Formats: sequence, C-alpha cells, structure tokens
Amino acid sequence: MTSLLSRVSGAERSSAPGPRTPPAAVEPFRAQARRRLARADLLGFLAWVSPVVAVALWLADGGAGGFSSFAGTATGLGIVAGLVGMDVVLLMLLLAARIPLIDNTIGHDRALEIHKSLGKPALYLLLAHGIFIAIGYGVAEGLDPISESVSLWVNVPDMWLAFVAMALFIAVVVTSLVAVRRRFPYEFWYAIHLLTYAAVATAIPHQFSVGGLFAEGTWQRWYWLAICIGTGAALLFFRIYQPLAATARHQLTVSRIVRVAPDVFTIEMTGLRLESLAGSGGRFFIWRFLAPGFWWQPHPFSLSAEPLPATGTTAGKLRITVRNLGDGSARLARLRPGTRVALEGPYGMFSTAARSRNKVVMIGAGIGITPLRSLLESTPFEPGNATVLLRGHDESELFLGQEIMALCQARGATLFHLTGPRSARPNEWLPESAVHAGFTLRDYVPDVANADVYVCGPAGWASQVVKDVQAAGLPAEQLHYERFDW
Repeated sequence: MTSLLSRVSGAERSSAPGPRTPPAAVEPFRAQARRRLARADLLGFLAWVSPVVAVALWLADGGAGGFSSFAGTATGLGIVAGLVGMDVVLLMLLLAARIPLIDNTIGHDRALEIHKSLGKPALYLLLAHGIFIAIGYGVAEGLDPISESVSLWVNVPDMWLAFVAMALFIAVVVTSLVAVRRRFPYEFWYAIHLLTYAAVATAIPHQFSVGGLFAEGTWQRWYWLAICIGTGAALLFFRIYQPLAATARHQLTVSRIVRVAPDVFTIEMTGLRLESLAGSGGRFFIWRFLAPGFWWQPHPFSLSAEPLPATGTTAGKLRITVRNLGDGSARLARLRPGTRVALEGPYGMFSTAARSRNKVVMIGAGIGITPLRSLLESTPFEPGNATVLLRGHDESELFLGQEIMALCQARGATLFHLTGPRSARPNEWLPESAVHAGFTLRDYVPDVANADVYVCGPAGWASQVVKDVQAAGLPAEQLHYERFDW
C-alpha cells in the first residue's frame, strides 16, 4: 500500500522536534558544483598526461634510436610497456590512498571503480614488459627468451626482485577477479591485496639499477624518484597516520546498543571533539571495534545521525545503524559498552559536498534509509525544496522512519512512504499498489530534473531507481548513488 504524506504545514513544523544541529543557510550549490567538476577535469587530465610523460622520459633519452633493429625494437617496446605499466600502478595506488582531494572531487566509490578498472591493463603492460625485454635481450645475446630470463635472474642485480614483483602482481589481479574473489572471505582477499605494496616495493630497485634511463645524475631519475616517493608518502599519511590520529583525537567508545528492528540495531558511541565531524551526514567511516575477535574486521558504515558535540558534563555522541547482513555485522550486536573504537574517514560524496541544486530528493530502501536520515538532518534546504521517498515492504522496514518524519515536519520536507510488495513488472522500483494506481516518479517529484537526487538501497532496487531518474531527464552530475548491499 502506498502512503502519501502531503507537505506539512508551518504549524506542524513548529510543534515537531527540530534537528539537533541547525543547518546553515542555503549555499550557492551551482558554483560549488562547477568548482568540483573543474577539479575533476584537471585530475582526469593529469591522469592521462602521466603515462605520456613516462614515455617522454624514454624518448628524451634517445630511446627511439633502438628501433633500427629487431632486438632494439623489442627492447624499446618492453621499456615503454614497463614505464607505462608502472605509472598506471602508481595511479592505482593514489586512487586507493583515500586522498581528500580525490575523494571530495570524484568520490570514494568512483575512485575505487577506476582503480579496479586499471588492474588488468597494468598487469598486461607489465607482462608485456617482461616478455619484450626477454626477447630483445635474448636476440641481442643469441639466447631464446626463457634462457635469457634465467640469465637475467642469475646475473643481473635486482632482477630476481622484478620476477618476484611480477608473481605478486599476478596473484593480486587474479584474486581480485569477481569470480575468484567471491570464493574467499573479504579478509583473505584484503590480505592478498596488500601484497600490491610488496609488489611495488620489489619492482622499484631494478628500475634504477638496470639500464641507463634512470642513471644517477639524470633528470629522469629525479622525476621517477619523486613520483614513487610522493605516492608512498600519500599512502603512509592518508592510510596510516590519519586513521591513527583520528582514533587518538576522538577516543570513541561504545556506549550502548539499541535494537531498532529484529535484525537492525544502532551502535551509539561517545567521544571527544565530535564537533569536527559535523556535516558528515550521509558519508561513511570505516570502523574497527577494538575487542577480541573484532579488531581485525573493518566495517564501512555511514552515520545515521549527525554527531552531537559534548555539552557541559555530557559527552559527545555519534551513532551508526547496522543491519544483520552477514556474520560480521551480526556479531556487532554483541559488542559490550566500553569497547574502544578506531575510525577512518569520513569518506564518499554522499553529502552536501555533492550538491549542485537548491532542490534535493532523497530515495532510500531498507538499511539504505539510515544515511538519508543523517543527510536530511545536515544538508541545507529551504522549506518545500526537499522530498524524501522511503521504500519498504511494510512500515516496519522503514528504519528510523519516525525520526525521519519528525525531521521532515521540522524542516518542511515532503515525505512519502512507499510500502507494499514490489511490482513484478520489469524495471519497476515502486510498490505494486502505486504502479497499479498509475503513479510514476514524476507524481512524487514533478521537478526531479532540477534537483540533486540521492539514492541509497539494495543494488538491484537502486539500479531501477537510477534508470528511472535518468529517464526523467536528470543529468549525471545531479545523481548521487550509494550502494548499501554488503
């Protein structure tokens, strides 16, 4: 059954509980979006130019002169493949380094999506590097490629490390394939994936000790050292130092577990300096609960409410809302008060930082409703400029629904509860009752193409919502989609 709640009156708003942190006035979102898109264009340009510069290093060193012979051609192709392949690997590491400039420009999900897409090309380039080098060197020395490979391993300093690096790269890429990855627990795959850093570390020495391109005193050597050291420094700072510093700064501990539904619960935490996390509504953190059996498992969960700073004798508070979607999340319900918590983040673009319009639409289903609750609490909008659509089989699946209703009443947002069995018709995300009655997206949000639309819910359902809002004319830069199906 579809429940349509009309826009609330001003009198109703004044009597309803208000948001705990009043948002600021509406920001000039269009200018913000233009600046973000300009940064995205610049980052994309630099990413494309980077491998071109790598090839230019070789050309400036006179590398093209080797194309006069077969051996020289094979060797030259191998060197170019190695330079571009290593450059792509460094780009992949930067995309995974959780650098705020990248995260706040293209989003964490998009950065990891590009990171994954580069895995196979990088491996193919590095394999081509090894094969062409073995052919080129072998022809020059009168050896077949296999004998030349053995000779390189035995006689050339640091080359055995290059072979080890290749084996590690192959292991990482193969275990990252979807079909292979699904056979192993996430923690096992993550441990194997960390071998990427060992692969890069073992691949670097032979780049400086073999051949003359990066010989001491050359500007090519300084450039290559700079991008290798810069990438390593970014990883150390953003993946290790910042999480440790954030954990020490906020000193979070679990204060209580509150059951929201039979398989849904909130974890409330207290801590210090939580005012610095304000405005993170909708974004996610990576949590580690420092108790036996829990500390080694990272959990990416969004806030389900804006952090409350400390007041007087009351400690600062924040909370996440978790659904039992697997062994890892189910065990969290057994956490004891007083458990220390390590955190990383916030990450992602599912926040006000992605806004480009004054109007905002939030569409959520299942546990994906909970990030919308914190986003609704924090993102600025004027009364009448926000619409919230919550989807569930029944009212009990509209998690935190009462809190969201109170926020909508307080802030002047229009709220729809879309409950009932899902329509069996293809490409439908609305309940059958709404479809049967002839309702479409435009009946709920007539001006959807002139709004920022945030979608969060199970992947299959959310993909239908995305198709629907795109069919309604919503430009890509106004669609903000976060999966919530792990």
